[in-house]
Amino acid sequence: MVAIVSAMIALASPLRAAEPKPDAIIKTQSVRATVLLDDKIKADPALSADCLAEGKKWMEKNAAEAAASRKSDPQFFKDGGWEFERKYSVRSVVADRYVSIVRDDYMDTHAAHPNSDVNTILWDKTAAKRISIRPFFTETADNGATMNAMQKAVLTSLKIEKKKRDAGETATNDWFKDVQPSLLKIGAVTLAPSTEAGKSSGLTFHYPPYAVGPYAEGQYVAFVPWETLKPYLTPEGARIFGGARPKGDDDSGQ
Repeated sequence: MVAIVSAMIALASPLRAAEPKPDAIIKTQSVRATVLLDDKIKADPALSADCLAEGKKWMEKNAAEAAASRKSDPQFFKDGGWEFERKYSVRSVVADRYVSIVRDDYMDTHAAHPNSDVNTILWDKTAAKRISIRPFFTETADNGATMNAMQKAVLTSLKIEKKKRDAGETATNDWFKDVQPSLLKIGAVTLAPSTEAGKSSGLTFHYPPYAVGPYAEGQYVAFVPWETLKPYLTPEGARIFGGARPKGDDDSGQ
């Protein structure tokens, strides 16, 4: 009950009047945790329910950890509780079926600095469930031809992005060692938008701070054009890929 009342007060606060209204919130003395879905997600009941259920579990887990920490170390909460925010945003909709979503997390647990994370979801509107990119490729075995080509293209893109940021000194195997030729280890993936309606121009891989560079470098996005992966496409993959990456997409933060 306290959390519900606190949530109502927080939403009514003038300080938060200009912020988007959370789609879910937990507010206690220990924590303020929110989940936000963009309008495109909320327009799809099944997708909205899926994201919201996941987001609520994430909030509840962090709220429980904050409460336990406050109980054991109350001195670290004298300036307020921990803060968590999770945002779900649509990156692309391909063939009016495949919805790529970027999931951005913000965490402030009163450590040396706040932190962030990024992950992705690929949603099949027809099946009303989450899927992987496997249906678009003839094979995706660890260390197989597809994944090796994908890894090589990702590393090439990351090195280009590093150069743009004058961060070439961290474009090293030490920082890239976790980008492996495996669907589960290559990075969080989305279908990139395209200049051709209804198509995807390739794959974008999203990396949070620390994943492929120091915290100060922030997040990275690597782009792999579909033509690079053309030899490995299934008929469905050949159907959905086409066109080029829209101008400015690499500057969009996505």
